[in-house]
Amino acid sequence: METGYKIVDIMTNKPITAHKDMTLKDAAVLLSKEDVNSLIIVEDKKPVGIVTDEDIVRKCVAMGLDSKKLTLKDIAFTDLVMITQDKDMMDALKLMREHNIRQLPVIEKNLLVGFVTLKDILKIQPDLMDIWMEQYELLEGSNRLKEIEDIENDDGSEKFFKKLKIKSKLKASSKKKK
Repeated sequence: METGYKIVDIMTNKPITAHKDMTLKDAAVLLSKEDVNSLIIVEDKKPVGIVTDEDIVRKCVAMGLDSKKLTLKDIAFTDLVMITQDKDMMDALKLMREHNIRQLPVIEKNLLVGFVTLKDILKIQPDLMDIWMEQYELLEGSNRLKEIEDIENDDGSEKFFKKLKIKSKLKASSKKKK
């Protein structure tokens, strides 16, 4: 099913980007200042990762770690799902649903040219909300159960921190502070 809307028609042309070495504290300030929920990490104009405000809360704040010492590369999601600007809006929605994500970097020739979010799509086609929510609620419920199980099984070992993609040196540095 095609909607007739291309990604280029609905995407943000100037996504908020950051460098992988930016601290989480500075990233949180940037997120707040720009009033966005995520930052795309770029190297040579190529998207290499993404960090959301939710990532900062779950992987730093909730763990009691120091946001001034952790950097974006410590918690970034680097297995990016991306889309090209010539694709239909429905293609973006399918990718988001399939990967349980709410935003997609838009690329051309591997370079970042924009950013599209679920909000952008729903502004154009609000009737797609019912379709999205049905799928999202099922996936979200399953993911939250898995997260709760992981937290309950947390024995404080290095293995747990590796699962969260937090470097072991950060765990050691937080222990030194105590």
